[in-house]
Amino acid sequence: MFRLTQFLRELRAPTPVGPHRDLPGPVVIWNLVRRCNLKCKHCYSISADVDFPGELSTQEVFRVMDDIKAARSPVLILSGGEPLLRPDIFEISKRAVDLGFYTALSSNGTLIDADIAGRIADIGYDYVGVSLDGLGATHDRFRGRDGAFVAALAGLRECGRRGVKTGLRFTMTQDNHHQLPDLIDLAVAEGIDKFYLSHLVYAGRGNKNRGDDATWNITRNAMTMLFDRAWKALERGEDREFVTGNNDADAVFLYFWARERFPDKADHLRAKLAQWGGNASGVNVANIDNVGDVHPDTMWWHYSLGNVRKRPFGEIWADTADPIMAGLKARPRRISGRCGACSYFDVCGGNTRVRALRMTGDAFAEDPACYLGDAEIGVAPAPRVETAPYRGYRHEAVAL
Repeated sequence: MFRLTQFLRELRAPTPVGPHRDLPGPVVIWNLVRRCNLKCKHCYSISADVDFPGELSTQEVFRVMDDIKAARSPVLILSGGEPLLRPDIFEISKRAVDLGFYTALSSNGTLIDADIAGRIADIGYDYVGVSLDGLGATHDRFRGRDGAFVAALAGLRECGRRGVKTGLRFTMTQDNHHQLPDLIDLAVAEGIDKFYLSHLVYAGRGNKNRGDDATWNITRNAMTMLFDRAWKALERGEDREFVTGNNDADAVFLYFWARERFPDKADHLRAKLAQWGGNASGVNVANIDNVGDVHPDTMWWHYSLGNVRKRPFGEIWADTADPIMAGLKARPRRISGRCGACSYFDVCGGNTRVRALRMTGDAFAEDPACYLGDAEIGVAPAPRVETAPYRGYRHEAVAL
C-alpha cells in the first residue's frame, strides 16, 4: 500500500530521512472464507455463493493466529470472499483484538445492517474497508448484483453512525475511471475516513478481465487528479487519508508531481520514498487463503509457499529455499527489462510481479502496467511488454 497522504505531509512538515526498515513481521491478509454473495469482475479469489470445502476450522484459525503472533506480525486484515458469511467471524475477530493485532475487516458491505454494525463496533476493529467501484449501476455491474451499491453504502453509513473507522476501496479500470471524482466526493460527503484507489492486478477474474485495465494515459490523469484532491484535503485540515495500491509507480509519479509544484522540497520527498522502498510482496505483506495455503500476497493464489496445517506460518514465511520467495526477498530484487534499468527502482521496487508473470511467464520481468515514460525514468527507448486481453488458458504465457 502506498500511503499518499503520509508522503504529502512530508512536503508540509519534513521528517528526518532514515534507513529502509522492514516490519518485524508481515501484514497478514487472511481470506478466512471463500464464499461470497457477489460475483465481482476483478475478484482474485474467484469467489462464488457456494460453500468451498476444506476451510480452516475455528480452532485451526486460533492456532494459526498464535503462530502469526509468534512471527511478530502486527496486523491482521480479515477478508474473504465475504468474511461476514463465516459464522465465527466475530469470535475470530475478538481473539485477534485480544491478542493485540491491529485488526481490520475487509467486506463488500452489503450484509452490514444495524445489528451487524453494532457487533462490528463492539468488537473494536481498527478499520473496516468496503468496496465501491463506481456509483449506482456501475458498481452493480462490477459486483454482479443489482442493488449492491445501495446496500454497500448503507453498510458504510451504519458503521459510521457507530464511530467505526471506515474506508472506501475503488478498483480503477477503463469502465469506471470517469467516476473517480464522484467517488471521492462521496467519501467526503459521507465522512469516510480513508479513500483507497487500487489498480487492477491480473489475478483470478481480474486476469480474465485484464483487457479492461486502465490505459497508461487514463492512469496518469487519474493519479494527477487524486494527488491534487489529496493535497487540497490536507491543506483544508481534513482528517482523511488517501492511499493507493498495486502499482508502485504511483510513488515515482508523486515525485514528478511534487517536482513541478514544490521543487525545493522534491529531493526530500524522493529520499523519503526511497526509504519506503516500494513493492513489499513476500516481505511486508503476506496472505493466507481459506484452506491455509500461504502466498506472497493476495494476488498469488496460484502459487502456494506451504500450508499452515503442516508448518508454522513463521517457518513458511522465512523459507527462502522457494525461488519466488528468494527473489522477492532479495535486496535489491533482480528484475529484468525497463523495471530493472529504471532510475527510480529504489523508490518503486520493481512494481507488481504478478502482472509481469501473466504477460511474460517470468515473475521478475518488467511490469506492463507501469505508466511512466522511458525518458522520465531514464531508460533507453525499447519495445514495451504490454497487456494483452485474455484469450483463454492455452494462450497464456505461463500455465497457472
